[in-house]
Amino acid sequence: MKNIREDERLHVLNHSCAHLLAQAVSHLYPDAKFWVGPVIDDGFYYDMDLGDEVIKEEDLEKIEKEMKKCAKDNKRIVREEISKEEALKMFADDPYKIDLIENMPQDEIISCYRQGDFTDLCRGPHVASTKELKYFKLLKVSGAYYKNDAKNKMLQRVYGVCYENEEDLKEHLFMLEEAKKRDHRRLGKELGLFMISEYAPGEPFFLPNGMILRNELENFWYDVHERSGYEFIKTPIIMSRELWETSGHWDHYRKNMYTTKIDEHDFAIKPMNCPGAILVYKNSLHSYRDLPLRLGELGLVHRHEASGALNGLFRVRSFTQDDAHIFLREDQIEEEVVRLINFIDDFYKVFNLSYDIELSTRPLEGYIGDIAVWDKAEEALKKACHAAGKECKINPGDGAFYGPKLDFHIHDSLNRVWQCATIQLDMNLPERFDLTYIDQDGSKKRPLMLHRVVFGSIERFIGIIIEHFGGAFPLWLAPKQAVIIPVHHEEHLEYANKVKEALSEIGLRVSVDSRNEKLGYRVREAQMQKVPYAIVIGDNERDNALVTLRKFGKKDTETLPLLEAVAKLKEERDSKAYAK
Repeated sequence: MKNIREDERLHVLNHSCAHLLAQAVSHLYPDAKFWVGPVIDDGFYYDMDLGDEVIKEEDLEKIEKEMKKCAKDNKRIVREEISKEEALKMFADDPYKIDLIENMPQDEIISCYRQGDFTDLCRGPHVASTKELKYFKLLKVSGAYYKNDAKNKMLQRVYGVCYENEEDLKEHLFMLEEAKKRDHRRLGKELGLFMISEYAPGEPFFLPNGMILRNELENFWYDVHERSGYEFIKTPIIMSRELWETSGHWDHYRKNMYTTKIDEHDFAIKPMNCPGAILVYKNSLHSYRDLPLRLGELGLVHRHEASGALNGLFRVRSFTQDDAHIFLREDQIEEEVVRLINFIDDFYKVFNLSYDIELSTRPLEGYIGDIAVWDKAEEALKKACHAAGKECKINPGDGAFYGPKLDFHIHDSLNRVWQCATIQLDMNLPERFDLTYIDQDGSKKRPLMLHRVVFGSIERFIGIIIEHFGGAFPLWLAPKQAVIIPVHHEEHLEYANKVKEALSEIGLRVSVDSRNEKLGYRVREAQMQKVPYAIVIGDNERDNALVTLRKFGKKDTETLPLLEAVAKLKEERDSKAYAK
């Protein structure tokens, strides 16, 4: 799906359509008061206060009809610049607009846009006429706290989308329906992957099938890192306040941390793995010959997220970061970051995921360290990215509080964008923790530090690939890799068990479905569970030592000698081929 916010024409269309929505609502609900109506990645929304009136899903069609009527009127959309006093007078009956106006800088030019009988406070720009707003759809309605603060009043938020032509709108709506089918929360339940309990909000429980998937991902992670020269560590979950004060988290991140007292002393559950890795580094002396030192950890972290933001596996309170902390000399930065970019590139290819890279620079406030150090770090990341043959978009002010970073935004099978991998160059924490190594001349030098994840978090990555593959995982990841279906229990079960034994010997996760149900029913059930292979056993297969393979999502079958089929499935699993 297109990122509407980044497309200039679509941005203007959707921003204008938000005003069209507000105009229609003002006709249907005369007492309506309006807060804001911004453009988002996949359309727009408008927050509004309708008093005792409640918009239901079935009311959206009525609002759409009024929007079309307003659009057909072909009113010119006119920009007007007014003084603060004029603005306060114009919107005197809307406390939300008054709040916006009163919090504007004194010297800011205030503009509003008028279309027929409706005027809205806005910076713009907008289309020239309401007639340009033809192809839109209202999608859903939900609640939203005023200013996103749970202490404030709950407003009603109506979402919609607008395109230039009917074909693009239809494609967008089709993709939304496809996304619903792939919703990882629904598939997670249907496929027995994970659950969420009210006794642990934001902390997922992995079920047996989900643990198989998770273990395969973790084993893959350990394997590729071991081959790339990483060593592995495990650090404590709870550490003392002094550690977090030294790292800066206590001052800069405490609102997101869970804290406790042990023996009358302050401790915190780790929200990040980095300080633990630093203590491991400080545990022994290091020579310049030891660097780069690559320490990997699948570390469980906890962060307090607002209850309203929790969302399946995408936004949780406890998760496992696939961290690596790399300690290196300054002259090794470019080579190591290039190496990391290539490593991440190979890693994502296994999952058929493309990506873009974004360089996030120093935040405007709340950062630690000198600006000169930040500038140097940002330039080093940019240079390394170009040396790896990759383009990077600049994302100003979005770096971590301790250093700039390269963020990898992956694109799934629906072309949705997710931020997963990151490489953060840190020149500050080594200073704060007084890290050193012995240089060639015998003097003590300060190492640099790279923070790096590839999955991002295992939980979130599992949610992403559930939707990316629609639950139909490639063979190596599938919790159940094959189900053997004998046509008749008495006549074909013995050979079906022989096939199972042959596949089990090569480590495939396979079962026999010999229930007293019709063949078509059992094949359909295997399809519903998205098992990669249904293997049907009848007279021909039994009598000639054959198997008939039916691959998920394919209508055609393939009949092979048993040993040849075993070799075929082993090759597909071991090569980690993805479903195309």
